[in-house]
Amino acid sequence: MKAKSYLVLGLGYMALLVGCQSQTPQQGGQTDYPLLTLKPENRQLSVKYSAVIEGKQDVEVRPQVSGTITEVCVKEGARVSKGQVLFVIDQVPYLAALKQAEASVATAEANEATAKLTLEGKESLYKDKVISDFELRTARNNYQSAQASLMQAQAELVNARNNLSYTEIKSPVDGYAGMTSYRIGALVTSGMTEPLIRVSDNSQMYVYFSMTEKQVLSLTAQYGSLDSALLSFPPIQLELNDGSVYQHTGKIDVISGLIDKTAGTVSLRAVFDNQEKRLMSGGSANVIIPYERQQCLVIPQGGTYEIQNRIFAYKVVDGKAESTPIEVFEINDGKEYIVEDRLQAGDVIVSEGAGLLKDGAIVAASAVKPNTEEE
Repeated sequence: MKAKSYLVLGLGYMALLVGCQSQTPQQGGQTDYPLLTLKPENRQLSVKYSAVIEGKQDVEVRPQVSGTITEVCVKEGARVSKGQVLFVIDQVPYLAALKQAEASVATAEANEATAKLTLEGKESLYKDKVISDFELRTARNNYQSAQASLMQAQAELVNARNNLSYTEIKSPVDGYAGMTSYRIGALVTSGMTEPLIRVSDNSQMYVYFSMTEKQVLSLTAQYGSLDSALLSFPPIQLELNDGSVYQHTGKIDVISGLIDKTAGTVSLRAVFDNQEKRLMSGGSANVIIPYERQQCLVIPQGGTYEIQNRIFAYKVVDGKAESTPIEVFEINDGKEYIVEDRLQAGDVIVSEGAGLLKDGAIVAASAVKPNTEEE
């Protein structure tokens, strides 16, 4: 009897379960999704370009005379001033050359003075018809030769003084000294290819980057000339290699008038202040140029899905989701797209969860909300 009772009770539970299942609503009915009515709006956007950072002045310091280094007056990495002595080359042979040049000038001056006195005496004698015209001409030639010898000696003196001054190798600019491998006793020459040291003026930094020929032509067409385009650029930012954004904005000050035939690009230069010395010559970064897109249609990326590198959105037509391929411009924030084609103002789209929908799914029209972003 107990076995029959259990059997009847089990059959009753099964019947109850089947009855409940039969009363569950069928899937595929109307589902609430957040919807968005598209309207034109203005957006402030930005574009990035890879860039190289260089000091305003990176000067290679080389010797102008040959000799051994007797003093190293600069500390690597130190701040240096224009005209500050960095190295001293052995001055002894150049001092001797200077003394020799001074002696040569003294001798030439004496010879020139003697030739002048001789000429004056010959001229007096010629007037009295004591000497011939030949002797007078000879005296004049000797005087001119003495003058030329004096000028040559004076030039050699200037050269000797310059060579002596070149033994003190000075900084040509204000800036910071780089590294050097030259020490006291090292032999240097005026023809050496490797600089003794580099001095960089990093108070301002030049940042070089490139645009495509098409982009520059577009700027020229928009503003009428490269000069007008240059004046129209807003202040720009610099994204450093660690991902941080440099605290000072910069200004584009040069657009090259030449196109790189190999890359098909045009070089541009921006200037950034570097009072904190955060930027270093030779570094890499990204230039961030802001610009505005007016009266564009913006949709969230959550309202799209991608198949084989094509992007689709669901447009709501008569309460149903209709899959629509769209052309988009990707905004750098990774959250939104600007629609370039296939959607227009007034269209209603599913703004989230597009990857979970199927074409033809019924969506709730009551969920429609206009785009309330400020223009």
